[in-house]
Amino acid sequence: MSYKEQIDLNRVPQHVAIIMDGNGRWAKQRGHERSFGHQAGAETVHIIAEEAARMGVKYLTLYTFSTENWNRPETEISALMGLLFDSIEEETFMKNNISFRVIGDIAKLPANVQTRLNSCIEHTSANTGMCLVLALSYSSRWELTEATRQIAEEVKNGILSPEQIDDRTISRHLATNFMPDPDLLIRTGGEIRLSNYLLWQCAYSELYFCDTYWPDFHEEEFCRAICDYQKRERRFGKTSEQIS
Repeated sequence: MSYKEQIDLNRVPQHVAIIMDGNGRWAKQRGHERSFGHQAGAETVHIIAEEAARMGVKYLTLYTFSTENWNRPETEISALMGLLFDSIEEETFMKNNISFRVIGDIAKLPANVQTRLNSCIEHTSANTGMCLVLALSYSSRWELTEATRQIAEEVKNGILSPEQIDDRTISRHLATNFMPDPDLLIRTGGEIRLSNYLLWQCAYSELYFCDTYWPDFHEEEFCRAICDYQKRERRFGKTSEQIS
């Protein structure tokens, strides 16, 4: 029986976050430039987005470009930005009733990419199925720094007192304030770390790491991760007896 057949559609995670790792190594193994791997990885994004929407995932957040990625060679950044511009296909979103959002320091992106992103966000805003979120020019340290600055400004202006600040205050000021925390975080490519991704939000997320490079992470691999998630007991600090 395939993993796809084993999934309980009544227990699908509401929010899945993915670190899409391994594009460059996948390309290198095949004797190609890293950009070839990124192109193949972009195809995988469409495959996984459609499969996640089909099974009933409400939010799919993809780590697409980190703030640290700006330190990569200029040629690779340029290729990534061009690929990003070409990969935003509104037809795919509309066909699958998917809305589109972006989190990150978007002002750093090229103007044409910003325009393309904003157009897709606007045109898909009425879609009622899954929300696909791209983390672009994003890192948790950037996000938490911005949230801290906003809260400090509110305290300074008398809108908020220090005594009122709690974890909900911080969550409200994060870029992800429009969606729930991830139930499941998947990282492909064999690395076992979070790489500055959704650190606040993943405090109680289930973590799934696999060796498969992102371009080879297709439907059955994704379904395998969902099946693994469905075998776990999520206690959130409670005992098994309390959960049952």
